[in-house]
Amino acid sequence: MSEKNPCIKVCEFHQDICVGCGRSKREIKQWKKLDKTERRALLAEADLRLLALQVSGRRKSR
Repeated sequence: MSEKNPCIKVCEFHQDICVGCGRSKREIKQWKKLDKTERRALLAEADLRLLALQVSGRRKSR
């Protein structure tokens, strides 16, 4: 799993979660301050959120 920034330049939010990358506004702001372990954990959470958004038909892709 990569620790690269997962932003896909969609930046639309549904209930404070970006429908492009799955992160909250707070998580997006903190991204640069996180270490590798924290980034991996956040990416795993974001993936789960994106799956939930996909099921609800709200996920966006580039």
